[in-house]
Amino acid sequence: MTQLFSCPGFCGSGRDNLLKSSGSFQAKICLLLLHSAMNSISIPGQTGFYRGKVRDVYSIGEKWLVMVASDRISAFDVILPRPIPYKGQVLNQIAAYMLEGTKDICPNWLVDVPAPNVSIGKKCVPFKIEMVVRGNLTGHAWRTYSSGKRTLCGAVMPGEMKENDYFPTPIITPSTKAVEGHDEDISPEEIIANGLATAQEWEQLSHYTLQLFERGKAIAAKQGLILVDTKYEFGKLNGEIMLMDEIHTPDSSRYFYADGFEERQAKGERQKQLSKEFVREWLIANNFMGKEGQTVPEMTDEWVNTISQRYIELYEKVIGRKFVPEKLSDEETQKRIIASLQKL
Repeated sequence: MTQLFSCPGFCGSGRDNLLKSSGSFQAKICLLLLHSAMNSISIPGQTGFYRGKVRDVYSIGEKWLVMVASDRISAFDVILPRPIPYKGQVLNQIAAYMLEGTKDICPNWLVDVPAPNVSIGKKCVPFKIEMVVRGNLTGHAWRTYSSGKRTLCGAVMPGEMKENDYFPTPIITPSTKAVEGHDEDISPEEIIANGLATAQEWEQLSHYTLQLFERGKAIAAKQGLILVDTKYEFGKLNGEIMLMDEIHTPDSSRYFYADGFEERQAKGERQKQLSKEFVREWLIANNFMGKEGQTVPEMTDEWVNTISQRYIELYEKVIGRKFVPEKLSDEETQKRIIASLQKL
């Protein structure tokens, strides 16, 4: 049994949170077997490997990263026990579309998309912060606001707002990017004081963040959607700030349907949304928020399929074209990655 607990790429907070969320001993072993079997791609020249909550990242020397978007799904910093069909393809292809559509605003890491769920790009030194930007009083911001607080991460939230109301102008509410455990809210002053970014870097990061958010909102508006909130991650390469990772995907963003938004808001009704929030809401309704001693509720085949269809729906709404599922074997994925790297 020791071998299972020391399998490469499945360690630290991802493993610990997964085990905490699993009920029986048998369930824990099944999950460990599942995750230990996931690192099946071997890439020539590979010098490092990191398994995030939903992505596998391969370092190729000091220049390139290969990012594989898996079908894993996480909520409350916990990897849920069942993968979601085509989720990785949805995330990867939306991100590629959005990175292409914003590269005039900010340089980004992406170089090639050799497979439906694979991106290859430049290796940057990441800032250990996430630039969370919010256009509406929703989610974590609303939970903070409804508790009586009017400041979040140094950003002031006006009084007399209702859930989902637009902020007068978008606010940036950054968080730390934790290696283990939960990300934590942080203010710009704390970011600079803790050396996570210089004052000049913070100014540039904030500028990029707001510009990217406006572009994301414009892209969403053309499809009848409202980009409510999202997050961006940045790094540096040769002294230049670069946009990294995914952007404007259902894992990193929240979308509302624009049609009927004002009417629902006036009536105090729930907004119709496309995001991963419905998964969090389902977990909360079933008494799970990632806390010690809580157990992830059963994910039935029907529920897994529902989540998959919601991801595909968001792809088709945001991209404006039909989703074409493509399931590749590990062998074919590996061939495409190697062929792409050979061209770089």
